[in-house]
Amino acid sequence: METNPLKITELVLRDAHQSLLATRMRTEDMLPIAEKLDQVGFFSLEMWGGATFDTCIRFLNEDPWERSRALKKKMPNTPFQMLLRGQNAVGYRHYADDIVERFVKQSVDVGINIFRIFDALNDYRNIETAVNTVKKCGETVEGCISYTVSPVHNIDLYLKMGKRLEEMGSDIICIKDMAGLLTPDVTKTLVTELKKNIKLPIHLHTHATTGLVGMNMQCAIEAGVDMVDTAISCLSMGTSHYATECLVAALKDTPRDTGLDLNLLEEINDYFTEVKKNYAEFESDFKSVDINILKSQIPGGMISNMENQLREQNALDKLDEVLKEVPRVRKDMGYPPLVTPTSQIVGSQATLNVLTGERYKIITKETRQCVLGNYGKLPAPISEELMSKVSEDGKVTDCRPADLLEPEWDTVCKELGDAHTSEEDRLTYALFPKVALKFFETRGKPQPKPAPAPSSAPVAASASPVPTASAPAGSAVYSVRVNGKDYTVEVSTGGATGTTRAPAPAAAAPAPIATPAASSAGGSPLLAPLPGAIFSMRCTEGDAVNEGDTVLVMESMKMESEVTAHQSGTIQSILVKEGDSVQTGDELVVIG
Repeated sequence: METNPLKITELVLRDAHQSLLATRMRTEDMLPIAEKLDQVGFFSLEMWGGATFDTCIRFLNEDPWERSRALKKKMPNTPFQMLLRGQNAVGYRHYADDIVERFVKQSVDVGINIFRIFDALNDYRNIETAVNTVKKCGETVEGCISYTVSPVHNIDLYLKMGKRLEEMGSDIICIKDMAGLLTPDVTKTLVTELKKNIKLPIHLHTHATTGLVGMNMQCAIEAGVDMVDTAISCLSMGTSHYATECLVAALKDTPRDTGLDLNLLEEINDYFTEVKKNYAEFESDFKSVDINILKSQIPGGMISNMENQLREQNALDKLDEVLKEVPRVRKDMGYPPLVTPTSQIVGSQATLNVLTGERYKIITKETRQCVLGNYGKLPAPISEELMSKVSEDGKVTDCRPADLLEPEWDTVCKELGDAHTSEEDRLTYALFPKVALKFFETRGKPQPKPAPAPSSAPVAASASPVPTASAPAGSAVYSVRVNGKDYTVEVSTGGATGTTRAPAPAAAAPAPIATPAASSAGGSPLLAPLPGAIFSMRCTEGDAVNEGDTVLVMESMKMESEVTAHQSGTIQSILVKEGDSVQTGDELVVIG
């Protein structure tokens, strides 16, 4: 019997927990099992890239470079794989070529062997620099077809993409089905045609969200797919991926037998079953099958993060509305595939449309840039309504967007000065400037660990809550810690509690609440149009502004939104500062 073993890429250290646990797994929970993972014989182990870099410095107070370095010491035999967003690297905008080149080289230095490189729009001009740099470093390029379904996407188009990736120097072609949109028939046809027309190995990445993943895997295997992505069973299925053990068991004693040891995989699964309990608060409510994802097309890694963001904004009840709005925004924006960063851009814009009660009342900076072609060429025309709100002349960028960018490295070095001179710190700052500076301040200091799974233990609250801000007459606002979580609570002077706000994000200050006195000098307060943080101020007290002028920029759901003056006048007072968290309706500045 001629054998052709199926190769397995294990996702437990990256996409599995990104899909199910909002990417919150800590390095300290990875290291104890690393040596066993190294013994399995996986084709590769995906453990970096995607949202892990951002989450490490934004939420976990971990250095992502150190994560890769530490894991490599424990796993010298298994190739490390990362997800790279082409010209976006691991960020949410296009970076200049010098940043992308340095990022790839440094990633190789900390142990990355296989670079799965994609562009959210399948505009392959946006991956040229990354591909060429990986090749120069002597490592493996896995070029991606970002799979989606729309009136303008079809098998012939995907075959052309595969040929283009082959011509560019890819070593492997990946079908990246980030939202689980493949069906069995399409899977078989697409893999078969790619195998006929391209000489490179074909790697399938798909999610379990729609419940079709088992049939899709079988069809891909029958069609001759070379590698597939799976996740250890306790972190599989739902918005994650097909279970590793299931595939290994199904193929045993067949021509595609993986040769992997089920007993060893069982030990690894037992370990992660316990680890998963540490992250219960981040676990997605989505745990089964939703065939409606074929309509919304939201990727697995986005759903748990979207739920978490809406929960933090006290708006989880709006999730169904947001899921319905996503495909409408996607159509308006020319049917981009939904994968980072376009999934965040479309998802955040849909969320704003729902939260503000008016479509495109607020348009994020990233939505504008995407519509104007600064992320690359969109697959289909943009709606006239959206274009009219974004651009007066309707002109869009038609060259490679990075060609418009000046080199950034010298500026990064100048801005950081002598405070942070390592290549890794400079790259971290280049990708996420504000988040990086906060991370540098807290790095190495003890941080609170994720709360364990809820139990029947009594609720523990801080014994003596301290007033945190002024509140409407007859009440006061307190910061209270309950079972390790911070809450902002408004309490009337008579002792009855008012509305309890959503849990504050980790390490964030309670949302400021402006006092009525602060805005009573005859001026009119500008109110926060959405929950988020103050990203930057664009005004100072005494400035004259016209209605529609930008006075500050807010960051919400990792996207930036300009907040404009609601009337003409003079800035009488500024009630917030950069970094403050605010809720919808909070007073920001007073214009008189």
